[in-house]
Amino acid sequence: MSTVKKSGLGRGFDALIPKSVDTAVLFDDSDRVQKLAVSAIVPNPQQPRQHFDEDALDGLAISIKQHGILQPLVVTPHGQGIYALVAGERRWRAAQIAGLQKVPAIVRTTKELEQLEIAIVENVQRVDLSPLEQAVSIERLHEQFSMTYDAIAKRLGKANSTISNVVRLLELPTAAQDALRTQQISEGHARAILALKETPEKQNELLGSILKNGWSVRQAEQFVVSIKQGFQDTKATKERMDTQTPATKRLSKRIGAPVHIHRTAKGGRLEITFKTDAELETILSHL
Repeated sequence: MSTVKKSGLGRGFDALIPKSVDTAVLFDDSDRVQKLAVSAIVPNPQQPRQHFDEDALDGLAISIKQHGILQPLVVTPHGQGIYALVAGERRWRAAQIAGLQKVPAIVRTTKELEQLEIAIVENVQRVDLSPLEQAVSIERLHEQFSMTYDAIAKRLGKANSTISNVVRLLELPTAAQDALRTQQISEGHARAILALKETPEKQNELLGSILKNGWSVRQAEQFVVSIKQGFQDTKATKERMDTQTPATKRLSKRIGAPVHIHRTAKGGRLEITFKTDAELETILSHL
């Protein structure tokens, strides 16, 4: 299996889709960071995240009390001295818990926000982006621009399921993300690993087998099926992955054709291979 790394994308990608849109705004217009009253800021009604973990907010509030808000909020004018949040609602909520009266914020006009959003959308549509890079970009549109996945799908002209599947790649373990990023595994391999997210140790085992043994996507999927059917022991799992067993070999010898077992989540199929119509007739006569 090839382990050649894909050439880097250079500054162009990082400049347009940085690790944090907040930081990018700060670097572009650092002179526009302002101290705004907490009470002058209102949450974005289009915020896709509706639930905020209270324990996590309390922890963030403690950190803010000790160190302050290290990354400014991003807001847009909402009229009559009020500003609507674009990014940083967790920090804004934690600042209220911490008792802060003012918070650092960067004021962006609607036009400027639209330009940033368009830059990200255009980059998602680039053909040279890896699946993981697309996932990061889509998630930023969702989190930092309050776009629903349905809206993103329509904007990109893709099916909702396609967007959901791409974003799920961000749930991969770090090691699997690194392997996908460096093209040591394919997107198909990654989806097989994702299917075992309830058993992280099996995810690691599967990744190791793909990298060490050069497993195909089908072999990875067979491994997943075996685990989900309750064969947790490594030896038993790999035995279930074998497409040829003593029984299939006996049948193969009897009919004079290759016979394989392919297991699925519900049962499986028995596959008999033939190359010509004459071979098919011979097989049928034996059966």
